Amino acid sequence: MWGGRFAAGPASIMREINASIPFDKRLWKQDIAGSKAHVAMLAARGIVDGEDAQAITEGLNRIAAEYEADGVPVNLDLEDIHMVTESRLAELIGPAAGRLHTARSRNDQVATDFRLWVRDAIDEVEAGLLALQRALVTRAHDHADAVMPGFTHLQSAQPVTLGHHLMAYYEMVRRDRSRFADARARLNECPLGAAALAGTGFPTDRHMTAAALGFAKPTDNSLDSVSDRDFALDYLMAATQASLHLSRLAEEFVIWASQPFGFVKLPDAYSTGSSIMPQKRNPDAAELVRGHAGRIMGCMNALCVTMKGLPLAYSKDMQDDKPPVFEAHDLLGLSIAAMTGMVETVTFRTDRMRGLAESGFATATDLADWLVREGNIPFREAHHITGRAVAAAEAAGVPLDRLPVGTLKDIDARIDERVYAVLTVDASVASRKSHGGTAPDQVRARIAQAKQELGL
Repeated sequence: MWGGRFAAGPASIMREINASIPFDKRLWKQDIAGSKAHVAMLAARGIVDGEDAQAITEGLNRIAAEYEADGVPVNLDLEDIHMVTESRLAELIGPAAGRLHTARSRNDQVATDFRLWVRDAIDEVEAGLLALQRALVTRAHDHADAVMPGFTHLQSAQPVTLGHHLMAYYEMVRRDRSRFADARARLNECPLGAAALAGTGFPTDRHMTAAALGFAKPTDNSLDSVSDRDFALDYLMAATQASLHLSRLAEEFVIWASQPFGFVKLPDAYSTGSSIMPQKRNPDAAELVRGHAGRIMGCMNALCVTMKGLPLAYSKDMQDDKPPVFEAHDLLGLSIAAMTGMVETVTFRTDRMRGLAESGFATATDLADWLVREGNIPFREAHHITGRAVAAAEAAGVPLDRLPVGTLKDIDARIDERVYAVLTVDASVASRKSHGGTAPDQVRARIAQAKQELGL
């Protein structure tokens, strides 16, 4: 490739460290697409004659068929997917293959290929997250009024509905999808034609190649074009946020599947057994999703550190930009698929959820709110009175709604029998009618909106 300048070949270790073909072979479809768009533009502008352009295009099509059938050959001497393809093209069509690299560099070539790959990756993630949202909405619809304890600090706080809880994850995934959409919109500019760093003296048409590859426009600065990896960082940051949300849902399933909670029974398809304890049903899929989040976060950090001190324009450090993105994408795809499958097939033990909601004094805030409404008591005073009532119920070993009215009156004379109307968990959730609240009517209204958003 650069034999005219160098008298000797690279050392064996240089050959090994310099080659990226073991991982960048994943870019082959994008590399073929970019090359075909480039040669079509070169022919349209009269830079390469039509006969050579046709031979190049036919050769690229043949190479694509070979890669599809047999995979990309790994040849460290040819370094990367670009040179492997160009070398094979020369074998197929002869010297005309050398015209393909007119008015471009591997710098703008890889920047284009990588953008195309990340764009495709975002589309795959979008489809997966959409499926997860549909699963969440479907299960939330089934359990819009199923009472469960809501937690803060993993302590029973106030009763909510399972539908409301699941819809909280719907909202998280909605934001994840918006981040990926934003990343896709920002990356959709084409670097092809920026050449090594300064542009080219050939009369190219960068708008033509951008349009052919589905980009909104060509990039506007040749230096930035070849050195920018913000699009990869945007992808990794969106992937990290999505993986954190998946990890939180996975953690819920791990906790809920434990015997002390017993809120869910995970399906066999997403569980494993023990090599020594026959009774075990381990939530391994959920635990692996939780673990993948750490690896995806590490991928984001790795690329941030790689890029943090690089001067313009291209540096060889940037060859290490692709492995963390490839790894994160693979892990994220597995995590989304696993969580979607679990949401779709998990058995929710709503009787167990309701029982725990009724046993944890979760309607204490309802008593305080009742005192504010009916007794015209400042909330802080009502909070203090309610705390005494909870202590009395705890001492008696009964929930608040079974504490005798006499005991409640001894705590505060303004309490009467009407208070029992708000002390059940059903009354509590039904009263939370504020926008976004857990009242079943509010939950069903949001589910209806979500179904419209998802086309269900």
